[in-house]
Amino acid sequence: MRKPRRFGLFLLSLTVCLATMLPMMMSASAAGTSAATVTTDAQTAAKLGLLLGDGSGVSDAYLARTSTRLQAAIISLRLQGKLAEAEAFKGDDGSFKDVSLVGKTNQNILAYLHHHAELGWNGTGSGKFDPLANITAQQFYKVLLEVLGYKSGTAYNYSDTLAFAAGKGLKNIAGAADLSNADIATALIEALNATGSSGATLFAKLQQSKVIAESAQLPAGERIGFGNAKDVGTYLTDSKGRTLYFFTKDAADLEACQDKCLQAWPIYYADQLQIPASLNAADFGVYTRADGTKQSTYKGWPLYYFVKDAKAGDVLGENVSGVWFVAKADYAAMLGTDAKLGNYLTDANGRALYYFDKDTKGRSVCEGQCLVNWPAYLADGASAPTGAASADFGTITRTDGSKQSTYKGYPLYYFIKDTKHGDLNGQDVNQVWFVINPASFKGTTADAAVKTYKVDMKEYSFGTAPLTVEAGSKIVFTNFDDMEHNAVAVDGSFTTPLLKKGESFTITIDKPGTYDYFCEAHKKFMTGQIIVK
Repeated sequence: MRKPRRFGLFLLSLTVCLATMLPMMMSASAAGTSAATVTTDAQTAAKLGLLLGDGSGVSDAYLARTSTRLQAAIISLRLQGKLAEAEAFKGDDGSFKDVSLVGKTNQNILAYLHHHAELGWNGTGSGKFDPLANITAQQFYKVLLEVLGYKSGTAYNYSDTLAFAAGKGLKNIAGAADLSNADIATALIEALNATGSSGATLFAKLQQSKVIAESAQLPAGERIGFGNAKDVGTYLTDSKGRTLYFFTKDAADLEACQDKCLQAWPIYYADQLQIPASLNAADFGVYTRADGTKQSTYKGWPLYYFVKDAKAGDVLGENVSGVWFVAKADYAAMLGTDAKLGNYLTDANGRALYYFDKDTKGRSVCEGQCLVNWPAYLADGASAPTGAASADFGTITRTDGSKQSTYKGYPLYYFIKDTKHGDLNGQDVNQVWFVINPASFKGTTADAAVKTYKVDMKEYSFGTAPLTVEAGSKIVFTNFDDMEHNAVAVDGSFTTPLLKKGESFTITIDKPGTYDYFCEAHKKFMTGQIIVK
């Protein structure tokens, strides 16, 4: 019995490994592409000494962490050349009431800020500073505007911070909620070119005050930025704020746009790129077209402008002819276009995604060797191109506890034999594997013959009445509470994993009978019953 178990574990590990590596293997295979010369804002901020990081420096782990009010205060003091003075401060006129939340050096800093109210750090009310609270984009842009000489309440109202900051060229983190250290790095670097109230740029001011070295230089590369538009979301722009686009027909042919197409959709290219710290430098490349022209790429997609976008913020190219879409960093899925199949779902890198016609909604029946050949797809982002609503993408928990992305409830897969950009080798394999055209996809054949019932985990309840179903029906548990819930049969016939808010899990009971169940975390009061006929 031990040998089959070991083989099963090996097969599961191989499946997970393949599912993780497949997008990277395929991304590197796009013909004619080469690496781009890219510098991230985090690298520049570290080089200039504007961001110091932790004991490991400005590492990926540090950049991923949420930034705090105290960190923002320390950065503001560093930019003003006052940090050493603050760290050594021994003021005796009191401090914020919650100063004990931080260590000795940081207590000195808080006392300094309390003593120097003119610096704008007046706390959060009731005499508290709240040093460990997350910092927002509005709060951090206020910090940068203060350093630039624009005082809140004088130059602008605090409620108008984001709009005023955008007018000074500070906008790349405006769409973020609680800021990460990566967001802080991006805001710092974009602020270097901002002009202060004295008429000098922040970069010149920092050099003059010797916060950064006189020999330091501004980033030389063309800047990739973020734009944001209603009904479109956050997208990539060039340094002037002009929108960048993907062309779905490039999934099959990276030079699908030719002649008159290129007149309407000019290519974007920069030999050096400066990118926000939240982006991955490895996602940018250079494609050399047949005529020798170079074009910048992102996640394997060539980048374009749209000739009708007259100014920064225009997104008139979105969904033109159903094949042009704004370039985004957080697509859950994109679209490719095939001459015979039309539009079909891909991952963010343009790799074809498939559905299995034997699956039912919320449930994958692809296991073992099937899953080796058809690795489960799990999205990194949440956005979708126009015509494929973000709400149609979800996540299921597989029987082994791993996660898998779904479209309209149906699991999504790669095909192991798709080895390069545009491959569709999985289409119609055994007449059960197919790509998904969002405009026409209606579900699977297997699902059409099966009834589906829903159990909503809501307000710490499975509902008040027993659920009566036919044998073989699907029962979909979905959690709507902030607290995690699961469903466990008293007789052990089924157990769902703990589900977070918005997650679902599907079970099928083939044997007639009455099945009592409960939530393990709340078993005293959260119970239910399923009657199978």
